Amino acid sequence: MRRSLILGAAFVAVLTVACGGGGDSGSGSGIKVVATTTQIGALTRAVVGDRVTLSTLLEAGASAHDYEPDPSALKKIGAATLVLKNGIGLDDWLDKSIKSAGGAKSVVVVTKGIVTSKSAEGDDDDPHVWHDPKNAQIMVDNIVEALSAADPTNAAAFKANGAAYNLKLQAADREVRALIDSIPVGNRKLVTNHDAFGYFLRAYGLTFVGAVIPSTSSEAQPSAKDLANLQKLIKREGVKAIFAEGEIDPKVAREIGKDTGVKIVDNLYADSLGKPGSGADTVDGMIVSNAKKIAEALR
Repeated sequence: MRRSLILGAAFVAVLTVACGGGGDSGSGSGIKVVATTTQIGALTRAVVGDRVTLSTLLEAGASAHDYEPDPSALKKIGAATLVLKNGIGLDDWLDKSIKSAGGAKSVVVVTKGIVTSKSAEGDDDDPHVWHDPKNAQIMVDNIVEALSAADPTNAAAFKANGAAYNLKLQAADREVRALIDSIPVGNRKLVTNHDAFGYFLRAYGLTFVGAVIPSTSSEAQPSAKDLANLQKLIKREGVKAIFAEGEIDPKVAREIGKDTGVKIVDNLYADSLGKPGSGADTVDGMIVSNAKKIAEALR
């Protein structure tokens, strides 16, 4: 099954400029590039087409918070001309991995220049910046710059592809705004499984009521007091739905939904893109997919 999914992703990568998901692209030549997350992998594929050999360390459905590179990942890192990472604490494991792999020629943080926001708890900067299409456009520009420096021969193509994909992100932004506008103003309140959608909520004027896991890391654990307080907030604010992402077991969220009588939407994408063919295997597709589910649940 795993092998067939990887082969399927490779086939899609050959057919389209903007392939998402995780694992190796299975196509391309030229310099070797490694992307840490599915989001960076998809944005990079949109820029490079088949002009580089691209490997994405995380697979669709996996969370960067608890990722541990295996020997094959270390080999890819060691052989790469360029490594692209998210930064902001999401993929700090890369630093140790690079040391274990014997170094890397060039490492670029693709979120450079993005104005970060604190998590709802105010303890750390929120790394989930790609949920705002404007931030994703900055990531694309940084990827174009890094690739052009590493492979000047293809710089013009990288720039053209990056500009074309940023137009897709702008179109996604317009579509999401129309979807959010369809939600009654009093219903624009969200409870999520963990604090991963802050940039999306701020971009589109939605109110964050609380999270089942009160942290930007999906590895944190809520206390009984946290859950009791959240239930009170849900009832007091008249929240219509709890939104959980597919990368995290929604069991606790479902229990809260049962106790409060609130519906559960448990197939949003937070830390990962969707699998090839899901409609959420690109960053623009993922953002629109989430917005459609949110709008449907809150209308």
